[in-house]
Amino acid sequence: MNTVSVDIETYSSVDIKKSGLYKYVQSPDFEVLLFAYSVNGGPTQISDLAQGEQIPYEIVCAMEDPLTIKKAYNAAFELFSLSRYFGWNPITWLPQWRCTMFHGLYTGYTAGLGATAIALGLPQDKRKMSVGTSLIKLFCTPTKPSKKNGNRTRTLPHHEPEKWELFKEYCVQDVEVEKEIARKLSNFPIPASEQRMWELDQRINAGGVAIDQKLVEGALHIDEIATAQLTEEAVKLTGLNNPNSAQQLSGWLSEKGIEVENLQKETVSNLIENVDGDVKRVLEIRQELSKTSVKKYQAMQDAVCEDGRVRGLLQHYGANRTGRWAGRLVQVQNLPRNYLETLDNARALVREKKVDALKLIYGNVPDTLSQLIRTAFIPSEGNVLMVSDFSAIEARVIAWLAGEQWRLDVFQTHGKIYEASASQMFGVPIELIKKGNPEYELRQKGKVAELALGYQGSAGALISMGALNMGLTEEDLPDIVRRWRSANKRIVDLWFSLENAALSVLKTGQPAGVKGLLLARESDIQNGLDFLTVTLPSGRKLFYVKPFLSENDFGKEAVHYWGMDQTTKKWSKMSTYGGKLVENCVQAIARDCLAETLKRLYASGYQTVMHIHDEVVLDVPKDVADLEQVESIMKAPISWASGLPLNADGFVTDYYMKD
Repeated sequence: MNTVSVDIETYSSVDIKKSGLYKYVQSPDFEVLLFAYSVNGGPTQISDLAQGEQIPYEIVCAMEDPLTIKKAYNAAFELFSLSRYFGWNPITWLPQWRCTMFHGLYTGYTAGLGATAIALGLPQDKRKMSVGTSLIKLFCTPTKPSKKNGNRTRTLPHHEPEKWELFKEYCVQDVEVEKEIARKLSNFPIPASEQRMWELDQRINAGGVAIDQKLVEGALHIDEIATAQLTEEAVKLTGLNNPNSAQQLSGWLSEKGIEVENLQKETVSNLIENVDGDVKRVLEIRQELSKTSVKKYQAMQDAVCEDGRVRGLLQHYGANRTGRWAGRLVQVQNLPRNYLETLDNARALVREKKVDALKLIYGNVPDTLSQLIRTAFIPSEGNVLMVSDFSAIEARVIAWLAGEQWRLDVFQTHGKIYEASASQMFGVPIELIKKGNPEYELRQKGKVAELALGYQGSAGALISMGALNMGLTEEDLPDIVRRWRSANKRIVDLWFSLENAALSVLKTGQPAGVKGLLLARESDIQNGLDFLTVTLPSGRKLFYVKPFLSENDFGKEAVHYWGMDQTTKKWSKMSTYGGKLVENCVQAIARDCLAETLKRLYASGYQTVMHIHDEVVLDVPKDVADLEQVESIMKAPISWASGLPLNADGFVTDYYMKD
């Protein structure tokens, strides 16, 4: 089968980082500048379209040939850009494209062509050219006019001919790097089912979701007014030039006899409880101003396309340790919850820009706007949104994986895992753990234990999950940990079994199986690749790059590997342990359940416009909105997960919300 590896350089006045690929490509001034290509791994050629060259006829034919596989790094960019250039329907051409970025993410590497090349150990001449960023800024984005550049708004090849030639070299080099990455990873292929999932993800992202633009405009208008009013009030109370400055406000508080290490959200919340008067009000203002609602609304306005839809909200394999999706642009994976009972009324006031009425009725304007963020996502005209999510999916998966029977019994019957956990932990009949009974306070302990302890967490995990804010003391926590572990012996055993299996694999090189998971060491000596892999029940694999054994921070022999440190955002050595391995596997299996559901919904004719964690959002005509059918699809048994008790709940709505 023929393959064509491709890299292009483009121009658009739309900021792709703020507005996303789809709005970028739809810009009237969008243009493909350079087209670099390699056929069947041969020498890379380039067509300088910006200077009048044409893509060779045989390459055009190959690009339009459904039997020719097209490869690119972040292939969605090339696919949708070239679809605009050639006049294709991009969705029709999806099965012909392969994404090398996805391949790298699947095998445990990071995103970014240059970063992946470095992580793979490619020699310097096979890496992405470091001058690329400055050249892209120069030729691919608008130029700020000045006397020096003749007040031009764009830099064309003839303005900077030497740099243009360097830009062409850069484009060619990108194809060379992409080819080398694909070659190195060729012995660790993406499963066909995951390729199909990538294609479905592109369909979902390209379809997008409608935005209530009137609500967004109203929210931005009201936020501007409310922010000005709150800032003016804070200036009067403090006498500061900028009361929103942490440094200035800390100094003012110090003058009032209040010393603080920082003014982070939790610190301010705790301070408010212990002060009064002007200090309390100033801190309340800071709390109100700290709401990030306006950023989300602004992101929506930046990204909305001409048809009123926002596209590209999800990054496939964004969390490459588990394969889960990550949010992009508006960051739908991290939306504020809504608690208002009168959402319809609040939305109407914002849409009509009635700031005084909103403040009179709801008081805290920034908080109200924050709660309305979700409701800016709306169905297509004449449709409704159907929202359905898996119930306690991670708790169900870990019970199924570990074989913790009492938990499986709970999920196959009443599903009250917090009450059941408290019952097991404290030896109290579950019937007594209900509102009105003194035993009901045990539910809090069961709840926080369930949220914090499943992945080998201890007292610190309970604190992070808010145990102390629930009225528990630090003295209570060790007992909660001990009781939860005693009630969940099979889960505890799973932590240590998985850790010991990983240690054994790295010591002996022999595969090891644990509860339907297969751990193995897979290497390609010729290409310098070495992985610890975990084959999941679905057949998908988790990859840990360059694994080795070394002492961890506690002086214990542990599995280490190379990965992206989420704190430093650098490719670094990392360590893991049983509970973390269990967490990776459980979240990966939950992700595979969602992926299977998305495929089933698509096969049943449903249009998924978003999915957030374990929740799907469908855009459905009112007259065919069958919630029971959607829930039954989500509850349906999965062939590779026999005995996993899935459940789902949903609702129908005129705008997205948290039910």
